[in-house]
Amino acid sequence: MIITELETICLSRLHEPEHQWVTSRYRTVKADCAIVVIHTDEGLQGIGEASAYGWPLLIREWVQWLAPQLIGHDPLDPHIVPHPNGRSWSHDSAVAGIDLALWDLQGKAANRRVCELLAKKPLDRVRLYASGGCRYDWRQRPEQLIEEALEYVGLGYTAMKFRIGTEWSWDGVTVDRFLGLVRELAQAVAKRMELMLDGNCRLTEEQALAVAKELDRLGFAWFEEPIPSDQIDGYARLAAAAETPITGGESLATLEQFRPYLERRAYDIVQPDAGLCGISEAMRIAETARRYGVDLCPHSWHNGLMAMAHAHLMAALPRGHALELCMHQGPLQWAVLAQEPTIQGGWLLLPDRSGYGVALSEDLEARFPYIEGHYAVQVTR
Repeated sequence: MIITELETICLSRLHEPEHQWVTSRYRTVKADCAIVVIHTDEGLQGIGEASAYGWPLLIREWVQWLAPQLIGHDPLDPHIVPHPNGRSWSHDSAVAGIDLALWDLQGKAANRRVCELLAKKPLDRVRLYASGGCRYDWRQRPEQLIEEALEYVGLGYTAMKFRIGTEWSWDGVTVDRFLGLVRELAQAVAKRMELMLDGNCRLTEEQALAVAKELDRLGFAWFEEPIPSDQIDGYARLAAAAETPITGGESLATLEQFRPYLERRAYDIVQPDAGLCGISEAMRIAETARRYGVDLCPHSWHNGLMAMAHAHLMAALPRGHALELCMHQGPLQWAVLAQEPTIQGGWLLLPDRSGYGVALSEDLEARFPYIEGHYAVQVTR
């Protein structure tokens, strides 16, 4: 079997005004998607979703540039797999999309699921956590966060992650005011869901420590990226001071980038995104992190093909955390797939088919033509 072509499908869908949201200082106005397709002379195709944060059109350019080192080669040859460099998000997203498509293709060639290529006894399903809490506005009904959480309870989810809302300085929000809302949320869900908090790297170390201490008391599952990601010593101090696991690493693409965080005990859980690093590098990161007693639970935003790739990765890991599922991506999320996978009671069931077990919908570029420009616009108040 020989690779004959690499294709990149770039897609977008505008969010309706009522479904847009402001987090920090940015209003998200559209959903993007970049899918790498590897074609072969035997008719088999491999598909992989790259992180759209790498800008789909730039991802396409990088895939085209990398294609000559793969075309004409056996897709099962490990020597052709490109590697992320940790310096260019567009390059690494393209590399990741290729890597993910090669894993899908390898599974199809062997008539095995990707998770079965990664582990001897993988799980058949993975628990999901509803990743949301992006829409509440400190000026306009912050209680929307609690209403949203109760919706997820009603849908059967057993875990939820939320963010810290719109820019605090706009409305004089303090740590105490924020924690008041957090306590109301915890009381409202009444232990029906695990709760995680994502700080989006926006807090100071002093603020993060005060928040972490309250999360300890409330029994949160983790506290994600509370301070700027390059403050490794600050992360190490927080991890040492808090009982709640401190997590992060979604913007890191290589094992080498994770090394200082692991050596300084800065993360209790590492969260690489296979859409940025690929499954091959994610497995390397997981294996090394395990030496430090650190688990891996991937960052998994964007669309359904990404969710399926991460589900296979999670099913192969020795300790199963819940897998992130973006709750704000809109119809594009599952429309990229010909058939939406089964989600029951907050669990995603892995299809009993080779590769990732899914296929792309037809006419995607006609239905969701790419819209140039950033997915978010800056807001001033």
